[in-house]
Amino acid sequence: MNINDLFRTRRNFLGGITAGTLGAAALMKPGVFADHLAQTPRQTEGPFYPDRMPLDTDNDLLVINDSITPAVGEVTYLSGRILDRHGEPIRNAVVEIWQVDNNAAYLHTRSDNHSRRDANFQGFGRCLTGSTGEYAFRTVKPVPYPGRSAPHIHFAVKVKGQERFTTQCYIKGYPGNERDGVLRDIRDARARELLMVDFAPVRQARIGELAARFDIVLGFTAAG
Repeated sequence: MNINDLFRTRRNFLGGITAGTLGAAALMKPGVFADHLAQTPRQTEGPFYPDRMPLDTDNDLLVINDSITPAVGEVTYLSGRILDRHGEPIRNAVVEIWQVDNNAAYLHTRSDNHSRRDANFQGFGRCLTGSTGEYAFRTVKPVPYPGRSAPHIHFAVKVKGQERFTTQCYIKGYPGNERDGVLRDIRDARARELLMVDFAPVRQARIGELAARFDIVLGFTAAG
C-alpha cells in the first residue's frame, strides 16, 4: 500500500501511520526487551519553544486546520514509541515536537528568521501515545540554522507523576553533527548515537516522502 493512501483524511493520520508504516517491530508485545534499556539522553529545551501557540496543535505539522496549502519542505513521517527503562510501553504520554521550518525559522518571535517563517508550517505539534506507547507526526525534514550546525527536532514528553523530559533527535550521518556544540555536550559517543535517526525514503512514495523512527526510553519503570 502506498503511504499516501493512508492519509485520505487528516483525522485518520495517527491510525494510518501506526498500522501502515511502523511494522511489526513497533507493535511488539511488552517484556521482550533486555532488563534495562539505555536511557535516551536528556537535552536542553532550548530558547525557542513557541512563545505563542499556533492555531492548530495536532500531529500534522504540514497543514494548519482546514487549509489546503501545505508547508514547504521534505515531507517526513516521524514516529516511534515511548518506553520505560524495561522496554514497557508508556501509554497516554503527551509527546510534543517543535522545529524550524524549511526557511530555518522557529515559531517564536525571537527566531532569527521569524520574518521569513512559512505561515503554512505549524512549527509545533502534540500527540498522545496509544496502548503500545506509539506516537506519530507528519512534518518536514529539519534544516540547519545559524548557531546550530546539526539539524534537529525538539521533543518534550509529559507523563503523569514524572518530571517533564526534553531531548532532541538528529539526522544520522549529517556532516554538521560533529561541529554542533549542543550535541557535542554529550561526551559519550554511544549516548549520542541514541539521538541519531535515519530519514529514509518511503517506498513507492509519490512526492519523495521520508520516514524517520525515534524511540524514547525514559529512566523510570511504568506503573503496572
